[in-house]
Amino acid sequence: MFRSYRVGTVFGIPFRLDITFLFILPVFAWVLGAQISVLIPRLNETFGTTIDPGPLTQGVRPLVIGAIAAVSLFACVALHELGHSVVARHYDYEVESITLWLLGGLAKPAELPKNWLHEFWIAVAGPLVNVVIATACGLVLLVVPSVDVVVFLLLFLGLLNVSLAVFNMLPAFPLDGGRVLRALLARNRSYVDATRTAATVGKGFAILLGLGGLLMGNFFLLAIALFVYIAATSESRQMMLDAAFEGVEIEDVMTPADELVTVEADTPISDLLDVMLEERHSGYPVLDTGDFVGIVTLEDIQSVDRKDAVAAEQMTPVEQLATIDPSAEVMAAFRMVGETDIGRLPVVDSGELLGIITRTDLMRAFKIVTARDQFEGERLNEEQTPPGQPPRDRQRTPSDERQSEWEFQQNR
Repeated sequence: MFRSYRVGTVFGIPFRLDITFLFILPVFAWVLGAQISVLIPRLNETFGTTIDPGPLTQGVRPLVIGAIAAVSLFACVALHELGHSVVARHYDYEVESITLWLLGGLAKPAELPKNWLHEFWIAVAGPLVNVVIATACGLVLLVVPSVDVVVFLLLFLGLLNVSLAVFNMLPAFPLDGGRVLRALLARNRSYVDATRTAATVGKGFAILLGLGGLLMGNFFLLAIALFVYIAATSESRQMMLDAAFEGVEIEDVMTPADELVTVEADTPISDLLDVMLEERHSGYPVLDTGDFVGIVTLEDIQSVDRKDAVAAEQMTPVEQLATIDPSAEVMAAFRMVGETDIGRLPVVDSGELLGIITRTDLMRAFKIVTARDQFEGERLNEEQTPPGQPPRDRQRTPSDERQSEWEFQQNR
């Protein structure tokens, strides 16, 4: 997604519009309006209705009807995502936002469910909303006057919601059906294994969707296929990282304050450059009589032209720094370093600097916990292997280490 704008809040969940939504909405309105003359005969044939396409295809009426249909489409998508979010909130999972964008809607959870039953109901909630909307459209058709434009819109929205429900229940992770598949797999295996299997199935479906899009010349289907493939790969790696860092504390990863090289607020820039040359680091915490007041980096001082300048004048004050609490999860630090593209993340408690986390610290921790998990897995395997039989899992090779490091870098 690209830049998005907050437009309101529903049930405490922020709604955002991605800039791509503002471009795709009029395109959808035009396409739907242009297809009215084709859709009406098919609806009449399928449902036995007698909608007259003539009046609905004259003048600006197709554009108006197309605009109503396009807005209704995205309203149904928003309700679909709201269904996911409300059930997630019911299970005490925080939802950061719901965003409408080029390919529909996306609810962004603050954390992924690790209980298979929770994920199952969160996943099916969206398609169930579409089924309810489709049913409501059918019931309204039974009681409203037989006005052609009303009948057309209700039939169109009913079929649209059925299509949304069916499409989203395809086992193409991370679509809803793929999440249902992962939830069912996670009943008797780890979430990492369940995610890996669901992601493999999802990528297979994405390839089939992409081939179908190519054969039909449907670029929208191609875009969906690409999104599914990338999202399945990304979430699989994210789950592996979550599992790797489970139980690891911030204090296990950070460089403690007593091991850091710090500079005083009144340190001259000339002396600071000497420290950087000697210590071979480009950024340092700044202390003022023991209090943490900011960070100064080589980038901060490169443009200084005053010989009497000191560190406090060039540093980034602590109020402007991204910091993390020592009680936070390591994956929170991982996301902050990756999303904000910062080189170092101070660990602060009540204004006191406890340490700093860098990308190097995270990379080192990732290698260690991965090696530890591999070692413990091999040891358990050896203990469970009958005497005289070789262990079932092969040893970890250098290529495995390179793969782990690549996955870490991809998720930064």
